[in-house]
This record gives sequence, structure tokens and C-alpha cells, in this order.
Amino acid sequence: MIANELAESLLNGDRRALAKAITLVESTNAIHREQAAQLLDLIMPHTGNSIRLGISGVPGVGKSTFIEAFGGHVIDQGHKVAVLAVDPTSAVSGGSILGDKTRMEALSRNDNAFIRPSPAGQTLGGVTRRTRETLLLCEAAGFDVIFVETVGVGQSETAVAEMTDMFLLMLLPGGGDELQGIKRGIMELADLILVNKSDGDQQAVANRTVSDYQMALHFLHPRSRNWQARVQAISALKNHGVNEVWQTVEEYRETLGNAGEIESRRSAQARAWLWSETADALLTELKENQAVKALVDPLERDVMQGKTTPTIAARKLIDAFRKLS
Repeated sequence: MIANELAESLLNGDRRALAKAITLVESTNAIHREQAAQLLDLIMPHTGNSIRLGISGVPGVGKSTFIEAFGGHVIDQGHKVAVLAVDPTSAVSGGSILGDKTRMEALSRNDNAFIRPSPAGQTLGGVTRRTRETLLLCEAAGFDVIFVETVGVGQSETAVAEMTDMFLLMLLPGGGDELQGIKRGIMELADLILVNKSDGDQQAVANRTVSDYQMALHFLHPRSRNWQARVQAISALKNHGVNEVWQTVEEYRETLGNAGEIESRRSAQARAWLWSETADALLTELKENQAVKALVDPLERDVMQGKTTPTIAARKLIDAFRKLS
């Protein structure tokens, strides 16, 4: 009953219902997980009608400033914007700052925008374990441009490219030195590279940086057979180049949409999601198995003391799980 009522409110664009639905899918409670599954089944026919944009970049590059400026511009074009911002979680305390709403103050007050900061928890990839479900809920609520802002930039944070249509990588003006510090894998995932803070004294440096990255892209394998990654200079703070970014996004969507690549990419993403969820569910079930729990402490101790290898210990845990499954 809860799922039916929530789905109806969600499809009517109720923002409070959207917030409740996201909280539901993020819950680890078994009853809530069942309700979340029912809710997702109900809203699935109403999803898929957005352009999904992943945004990554080093801390301090101005992701939040850009999203606020860009989101405002997109809303002015008649769209509804949802921002799924993932905050890093402390490995020590388990806490996160969740400050994106304060950094996007103007956008958070706009009736056509929805900002949802969530803690990354222990999930790698710069996204939460339930970001994909959250994205679907936002689409069902009528948001047709969705940003997934990731934690920093690094090899473990490329998961955003596996759940979005277009991947934007933001960089600071820095020329060749910064080029050496960017992971090749991240570069190859980028559909659009934005050199932010291209204003004032940084303008000349920014122009050189754009040229450096344009040259570098020629040596990388393109992510798409229908699209050559581009580099654009912007100033989110001054609102320079924001309109051109949206024009590029629209061109990208039209080009890859007409070629059927967005549809095929989403199909591949859905298949990868299936196996990711299967692996997560099996691991959770294994850890909760009583026979496995009885072996965990002694096996962990043996591994830590070098008395056995992790491979052998893992096999014993799996064998114990199989016997009672």
C-alpha cells in the first residue's frame, strides 16, 4: 500500500514524495527494501526520459558552482533539473558533510530543481549504492535533466560513466603539468572536458590548457564511434561559456540518440547493474549466514597471522555457505 501511494504522488511531481522515495530505496531495512522494490516496479514505465549527465573533477575545481550556473540556465530553457550529489564519507567516523545544498543555494530554492546530497558510505565509484534507483525516481517525478556529481576524480570513481549518458570532466587551468596528473582512464571516459575558472589572470593559462587537452585527446581511444570528445573553456562563477556547454549537450544527445547509441549504452548499463546487484545481494546473504559467521573470526585471525591465505579462507567460507544454502 505504501508503494502504491508513494508511486502515485511521485508521478504527480510531489517533491516530498520524491524525497521519501529516495530515503526508502536507500534504507537497508529488509521491509523497506521490499517496499522499494515494489515502488521501482510501479514507476519503471515512467523512467528513461531524461538526459543523464555525470560530472567529476578534482576537489576545488568548482563542480557545485558550475552545476548551479548550468542548472539555472537549463531550467530557463524549460527543463526540470535534479542533482544527485554524493559527499565523501569519513573512513574514521563514518560521517559526511552533505554541504551541496548550501553550495547551490540559488538552485536549491528553484521549484524546478531538486538537489539530493547523499553520503557515499563504503561504496567506491564516487556514487552511492542506490544512485541508480534514485536516478529512476527523479525521472518518474518529471525531472528531465539529471546531474550525478561524483566524489573527486580517480580510477575508483569511473562508475558514474556506467550509469549516465554523457560524462563531463572538469579541470583547472594548468597546462601540461596537470595533464600529467590526470588518469588516462578518466580522460578516455570523458565526452566533454571543461576547463573551469577561465577568467581574469587565468584566461591565458586556461586557453593553453584547452589546447593541451585538445591535442592529448587525439592520442586517446574515443569512447564513442559517433562522438569526438571536446574541450571547452568556461567560467562558472562569471557564467561564461555555460550556454555553449548546453548546446554541446544537446548536440551530443541528438547525435548519439539518432545513432541509437544512447539506447544501446543504457541497455549495457542495465545488464552491468543486474550483475552488480546480484554480487552485492549474494555477499550480503553470505555474511548473514550463521555457518559463515561462526567461521569468520577464526579465519580472519588465521589470515592476519599468516597461518593461511585469503584464498583458502575464502573457499572455506563459501563451502560453509553452500552446505546450508
